[in-house]
Amino acid sequence: MDRVILHDKTFKPFIPHSRILDAIDEIAEKINMDFEGCEDVPVMVCTLNGALPFTGELFTKLKFNCELGSVKLSSYRGTESTGTVLTVQGLSEDVNGKRVIACEDIVDTGNTILALKELLLANGATEVRICTMLLKPDVYNKDVKLDYVGMEIPNDFIVGYGLDYDGLGRNLKDIYVLDK
Repeated sequence: MDRVILHDKTFKPFIPHSRILDAIDEIAEKINMDFEGCEDVPVMVCTLNGALPFTGELFTKLKFNCELGSVKLSSYRGTESTGTVLTVQGLSEDVNGKRVIACEDIVDTGNTILALKELLLANGATEVRICTMLLKPDVYNKDVKLDYVGMEIPNDFIVGYGLDYDGLGRNLKDIYVLDK
């Protein structure tokens, strides 16, 4: 893992791909235990674009019937959260009367996850479980329960494995942190 330059910023290695895959395996094991023997068909909802690699990898490890959907929300500009969550693309699947596993790449302030949960419940989801690859516990300030968390990290700006800096870096298989 070498440093990478995206736009005007340099990022250094932070979390190797192998550790990401281990965290996904751990989450999948917990979800499979929670949904073992379920007779309904839950919907896994991927928050685009960032959670796409995480959700795709996690989805292949589920051992129960599950539908896959997506929604696109946005709250970042550059390296900062705007504090406002916009629905860029609505839900791709009907969640009315269904249990939902909402997948996020990262939870920091919790604004996006709160908006996502409200959107899913407003569309008739009977239950919403929150799943995130990464959590920044130092800045998370919402009362929404996070059911599945892959890793906790400091409040640093990161890229890779779906996470971007103004559109770049999502395709990196490892996660990198801003080199200050």
